[in-house]
Amino acid sequence: MKHCLALLLALMFATISVSSACLAGSPGWIAFTLRPESGDRIHASFRDEERDRDQNSWSTGFKPAELVGLDLGGFRGPGSRPLRFAIIREAGRLDCLGSGGSSHGYGNCRFTADARFAQLLASRGIGTPTREQAFGLMAVNARRDVIDALAAARFPTPTIDDLMGLSALGVDSRYIGELARAGYRPRQIDTLIQFKALGVTPEWIAGFTRIGYGAFPADELVQLRALGVTPEFVAGFDRIGFGRLPVDQLVQLRALGITPEFAQSVRPGGRLSIDDLVQAKLFGHRR
Repeated sequence: MKHCLALLLALMFATISVSSACLAGSPGWIAFTLRPESGDRIHASFRDEERDRDQNSWSTGFKPAELVGLDLGGFRGPGSRPLRFAIIREAGRLDCLGSGGSSHGYGNCRFTADARFAQLLASRGIGTPTREQAFGLMAVNARRDVIDALAAARFPTPTIDDLMGLSALGVDSRYIGELARAGYRPRQIDTLIQFKALGVTPEWIAGFTRIGYGAFPADELVQLRALGVTPEFVAGFDRIGFGRLPVDQLVQLRALGITPEFAQSVRPGGRLSIDDLVQAKLFGHRR
């Protein structure tokens, strides 16, 4: 069971790493296209024309205000006219120039890394980003408040790749602070990335505390969340007399689809061992 879980997580985080690497695009001219997205958002795609397009691209949706200087009337109106806009973030900026109309656009952008943000990373021991890393940090909107929150919570110092991973997943200062107040300060940033990717939240952790469980080690939280074990699932077994089950048994039950309702259907009003439930599930007992 643990081997399968480890493989699942390895594949998940390998995908995240590849995605982050793909954001580290060209330090030169970058082609862009714009098209409408749901609501009033605008979908923008950026790619390095001089490199493999599949390995050097970035595509996401923006609120119109995030495309600083874009003439929305010109962009959405009929015909073709010049378009100009900028994406300005703490790690750097893209200045883009092209043509468009009828809610579509195309052209080229020039990326400029922010020297102050690069100096911040170096001064905090995170590292000095290459130009490509700086582009990746801008693309995922890496911010100083996340760096400050990690330091304030006494989390490990991230690498540049760690910071890109955290930012790509939307880890913010509030999430970091709430986890720290809940007693979770992982020894590795990878654990924080796993928490966010799987949806481990302080509220979800507190649910186990309310039903009488103490603090789980970080690796056990990852196992529980990866298999979809909830406080309600655990409380259901407690109500029918199983007491406080260890994590490996909770994970086994959830992986096999054994619920409190199934347990009661096997022997209504009776008491079964976990092995009995597993055998009943594997050998075809049906509710």
